[in-house]
Amino acid sequence: MHPVVDEEGCIACGTCAAVCPAKPTVFEVAEVSKVMRPEACIECGACEENCPTGSIKLTN
Repeated sequence: MHPVVDEEGCIACGTCAAVCPAKPTVFEVAEVSKVMRPEACIECGACEENCPTGSIKLTN
């Protein structure tokens, strides 16, 4: 599994990167959050649980 960001709903708040225990290897935040290294994801679900807009989902 790895995080997928819905760029339409992302507000680039940086919460995903802040709560990710694999940071800074998974997320990059600019205009929107982007998953840069999905293989580094440890599938903890912190990004999905803490995204204020619900724009991140863990998927296969």
